[in-house]
Amino acid sequence: MSAFNKFKASVPIAWSPNLYITLVRGIPGTRRLHRRTLEALRLRKCNRTVMRWNTPTVRGMLQQVKKLVAVETEEMFKARKANEAEHRALRPPIVISHLPASATDSKQP
Repeated sequence: MSAFNKFKASVPIAWSPNLYITLVRGIPGTRRLHRRTLEALRLRKCNRTVMRWNTPTVRGMLQQVKKLVAVETEEMFKARKANEAEHRALRPPIVISHLPASATDSKQP
């Protein structure tokens, strides 16, 4: 079981009016019915996320392609995006001096 699936299993799923659907597996080599379902969900490329209303029609489509997609509620999606933004936050640059130690000491008064 992958780490993402373990994470999904541990998070309690609350009802949400919107579902965030991410295509996590590639389309080539899948059945035509699955490709048409992904096309109807507007998922064309891997790691792309779309938001759809939580309706029985959409849930039926997701049931059909559940091995190809990851489904998140609004809260889960916002938490993941906040975590990614925090991870990508700007950090102070690391300054490395390649001059020999004696050259840096002689420049200081």
